[in-house]
Amino acid sequence: MLKKKICIVTGTRAEFGLLKPLIKKIADSDDMELRLVVTGMHLCNEFGYTCSEIEDEGIAIDRKIEMQLSSDTKTGMTISTGLGIISFAQYFENRYPDILIILGDRYEIFSCVIAASFVQIPIAHLYGGETISGVIDEFIRHAITKMSSLHFVACEAYRKRVIQLGENPQMVFNVGAMGIENVKNMSLLSIEELGKDLNIDMRDQSYCVVTFHPLTLEQDTGGKQVQALINALDEFPDMWFIITKSNSDAGGREINRLWDEYAAAKKNCLVVASLGVQRYLSALRYASMMIGNSSSGITEGPASGIPILNIGDRQKGRIMADSVICCNPEKDAIIQAMKKALTPQFRKIAKEVVNPYGDGTTSVKIMKIIRDQLTNNKIKIKKEFYDVEFDEKDKTPPSQDGINK
Repeated sequence: MLKKKICIVTGTRAEFGLLKPLIKKIADSDDMELRLVVTGMHLCNEFGYTCSEIEDEGIAIDRKIEMQLSSDTKTGMTISTGLGIISFAQYFENRYPDILIILGDRYEIFSCVIAASFVQIPIAHLYGGETISGVIDEFIRHAITKMSSLHFVACEAYRKRVIQLGENPQMVFNVGAMGIENVKNMSLLSIEELGKDLNIDMRDQSYCVVTFHPLTLEQDTGGKQVQALINALDEFPDMWFIITKSNSDAGGREINRLWDEYAAAKKNCLVVASLGVQRYLSALRYASMMIGNSSSGITEGPASGIPILNIGDRQKGRIMADSVICCNPEKDAIIQAMKKALTPQFRKIAKEVVNPYGDGTTSVKIMKIIRDQLTNNKIKIKKEFYDVEFDEKDKTPPSQDGINK
């Protein structure tokens, strides 16, 4: 029996970390052939050249596709997207898979999906149905949903939203979030091992993990908001801060410059381009809290049992656990939120919180569904728009977390 050819594309460190359990299952399967394509920030030295982390995992890379301009502008993002469309079109012409699996809503992935949809490659998308404010990812995600044939969502509310976009309920599956699976199953470092890796004595040191990204639908607000965050962090001189740099979106380099200047002036912080999945999750495990505006604060953070401080509008609209504190991107608001997160009462809430994003078996569910869809030829490029009946009754079928009966 010929193996089914499964193409997975990754453009960022965070995305690869989420996809890794699924990538490894496909690579180890007897009936599937993994074709991993690496692009975007993975291939940029200024963002840590995280392609090397993939290679260190022993995972074979089918193709490296350069598309990232050395630019910190929205025009640069647009041109990079165009370069990506051209490069992916050339790749798919020679390496046509049975299905393309992609995660998220970034412009690197958007360029890949445009190329794949034009040559009629079936697309499986994680994670549609989510809504956020302040970033271009919002409408990119919904556009990818309409170009995809198979949908894996993180919770039931998002499943209903994908169906509301006109997708067939029989092709929309609530499988939970990949990040939960990593937190529950990955072998993490001890506090001593983590400190040795980072060259910090962390055994008696309280610290926070900080990650802050640009808001691409706002005009040059990232630097101002990070400066407000820096001013707030200065009010906690006894706390250490492990800061991971921003992504390559417009405004990201300005944020990273501010972090580098902050690290040069302070003794209680460490700024890194990337921690890698294992060190990142290990750092979360022992942290006093996570601070920033990253989606990992909405998924992996609560699963790690620590308080989360979510700043500004970047994640506005997502379903959040009770351990997430949201505040405005202003110094005093951030300080008050940090003080709340450090109280014994709130730390207890964070430790006992129920995460709304699944039970940590996401990759197992996806493998089962993908195998069934491909074996039985259920995936259709030609789709009909599914009209939801808007009345007092919920017509949406029950949650799909496995193969449809």
